[in-house]
Amino acid sequence: MSKPSVLISGVGPISGLGLGLPDTWAKLTAGQTAVAPVRAFDAGAMGSLLAAEVPEDFKIRNFVPKSYRKATKVMARDIELAVAAADLAARDAQLSTCANGDPEDASYASDRIGCHIGAGLIAADLDELTDALAGSTDDQGNFDLHQWGREGMQALTPLWLLKYLPNMLACHVTIVHGAHGPSNTITCGEASGGLSIGESLRVIQRGDADLCFCGGAESNLNPMSFLRQVMTGRMYPGTDPAAIRPFDTTAAGGVTGEGGGIIALEAENAYRARGGDPAAAYARLAGFGASQTVHRETRNRTPDPAGRGIVSAGRAALREAGLEASAIDVVIPFGLGHPDWDGPEAAALNTLLGDRLASVPVIATKALAGNLGAGSGGFDLAVAAQILKTQQLPAITHRPTPLPGLGATQADKIETVLVCATGTGGQNTAMILQRSTS
Repeated sequence: MSKPSVLISGVGPISGLGLGLPDTWAKLTAGQTAVAPVRAFDAGAMGSLLAAEVPEDFKIRNFVPKSYRKATKVMARDIELAVAAADLAARDAQLSTCANGDPEDASYASDRIGCHIGAGLIAADLDELTDALAGSTDDQGNFDLHQWGREGMQALTPLWLLKYLPNMLACHVTIVHGAHGPSNTITCGEASGGLSIGESLRVIQRGDADLCFCGGAESNLNPMSFLRQVMTGRMYPGTDPAAIRPFDTTAAGGVTGEGGGIIALEAENAYRARGGDPAAAYARLAGFGASQTVHRETRNRTPDPAGRGIVSAGRAALREAGLEASAIDVVIPFGLGHPDWDGPEAAALNTLLGDRLASVPVIATKALAGNLGAGSGGFDLAVAAQILKTQQLPAITHRPTPLPGLGATQADKIETVLVCATGTGGQNTAMILQRSTS
């Protein structure tokens, strides 16, 4: 029995490049970077000075119904980004949900809407913790756990924990849009967004939903989260934004960013039933694959040098799509910008594509938007979908001396895009997108 066709009908990318697709695409095609000195806090002693932060005019109240604005008080930055991205995706897909209309006029019944969102490990706001810890000391000024229980933690708001649970990204999105179908949260580092999209794909394919919100969002622009990233040893220590160079022989590290992307996935038959023309959709999600890296020398902190796990995920996605690797026209890889990650990924692409790799453009969005963590998969899928819809490529920048076989800047045709991600810990995802036609 063949699997039902699943379309990308709406995209909601958010990053330092902009809020939504128009700004994001304009800056990607112009090769304009969002990487700049950290402004959220003083990063001078952190060992990394650059980041790609969401524009300062971002306000979550602009992305939720007026009746829901009170709930934004218990949204950490990651949650805000996911809720805003879902709003953008719903509007882009011209969906009617509880967020923007009468539930009676919704595009889908609530129990036919699913939600699967990748999330990071949200770090608590330091000012909130400091206020609580300041009242948790004994007479000698040392931290006292009993005093914390008696008085210190009383300084936290009653709903404090709800700001920082990773599942709250999906929780708020489901409430805002009335999504009562299958829902889940995945926390597997940078692979989280891709894994969540894969889960939504499977839910729709087995007939348990007609529409799913999926993807991911994360912000590491919190001192604790930022320091965690620095301690991985993958961050560029300098001050030049143009030095973020995925797949270049001079690559010296990446930068963290904030944002992600939420995707509206719809079963093609349901999309047609609500009046949609498949030719107007962004793309068809034709295949998904996942795997686990095995690199004992680093305990999976980095991919194995041959990128075997990445190859496995890519081949699985191609099998589901019923395609050979020769069908791939464009690749959007993980592309961190650190040799320990770029090298294995380049080796994996060489294994998958062989001599064709030299003529296939490899678009590394992290050169301009930074590493969006759990949001990477959703953001990159949104970019891939726009590539297929517009038949255009973003600019390939910051690659003056590309690794062997990674110098292509133009595609002979744009019918199929491979999107990959590799998370810290070793999870890999691969997605095959195809141009949608009527």
